[in-house]
Amino acid sequence: MILAIETSCDETSIAVINQSKVLSNIISTQFFHKKYGGVVPELASRAHLQNIAFLTKQALLEANANMSQINAIGVTTEPGLIGALIVGSNFAKGLALRYNIPVVPVNHIEGHIFSGFLAENQVDKKTNFPLISLVVSGGHTAIFYVKDYNNYEIVGLTRDDAAGEAFDKIAKLCGLDYPGGPLIDKYAKMGNKTKYNFPRSMLHSKDYDFSFSGLKTAVRYFLQKEFPDGVGDEAIPDIAASVQAAIVDVLVFKTINAAKEYKVKDIIIAGGVSANSSLRAEMTSQAANNNINCIVPNMSYCMDNAAMIGYIAEKKLEENPNNFNNFDFIVSANALRSKRKIG
Repeated sequence: MILAIETSCDETSIAVINQSKVLSNIISTQFFHKKYGGVVPELASRAHLQNIAFLTKQALLEANANMSQINAIGVTTEPGLIGALIVGSNFAKGLALRYNIPVVPVNHIEGHIFSGFLAENQVDKKTNFPLISLVVSGGHTAIFYVKDYNNYEIVGLTRDDAAGEAFDKIAKLCGLDYPGGPLIDKYAKMGNKTKYNFPRSMLHSKDYDFSFSGLKTAVRYFLQKEFPDGVGDEAIPDIAASVQAAIVDVLVFKTINAAKEYKVKDIIIAGGVSANSSLRAEMTSQAANNNINCIVPNMSYCMDNAAMIGYIAEKKLEENPNNFNNFDFIVSANALRSKRKIG
């Protein structure tokens, strides 16, 4: 039985995992950042400090478990906000010392890569490695070729803005609140996605990298020209639908091509942007057209959550049960910047 802790950004999350099944997954989101237009790192750290002990009690209670039954602790140690990561990491170390159990450090992106396996219809299925995983969020956009739970590499990476970051920044240009991604998705359902032809950067490049800063710039100039006095409510749906289509088209095209080149039978999409309704629908449809199975996470596993951290911690323990008895690991803010193996 694994107690998992996730505090990489502005969600404090605690989960209990037993044999790959989620017994509890408590998530507390720090909504107060909305008034600042983005996450304030120092305030995020303080909120984690205030919440983490209480949420741990709640997660154990919901799982009908207590600390004496916990065999190990999984905790996010990278990448993320340094202060936030320190709160979770030190809390995990303190519990581990108190109860004499191992701590498994987990890369946050590792959790997202496999979060689709937590879906109710996937837990008891045999995993078909190798596979392709698209991790797409406000901080990351990357395609991974996954050979097994501890052997995967980046085959595509954003060269500038992440897709989720582009959604949020473009939403702000349109006068929408933070976070803007869900609002773009909401308004896009009422709009015409072919109304405006925004650029699909690097769509036909000979690699699997992404670039979304050009789209953001194109939308800014478009809005300055077409709506110099501000975007009216009536124009938002068509702009949102056209922007969303520009981002989703690139994500789907490159992910499907990667799956075909690497000859895999399964694709997982993960991260906050995997909650986007158009991305889920288009990826599933295009995958089916190419005889590929598309695994999408439950909505609660799209956002940052501890269940995915506990899941990969369990897999690491299964492979190296005696490798996690020292507490000399450190946290790191480093994001994905190069084509390298992680984990």
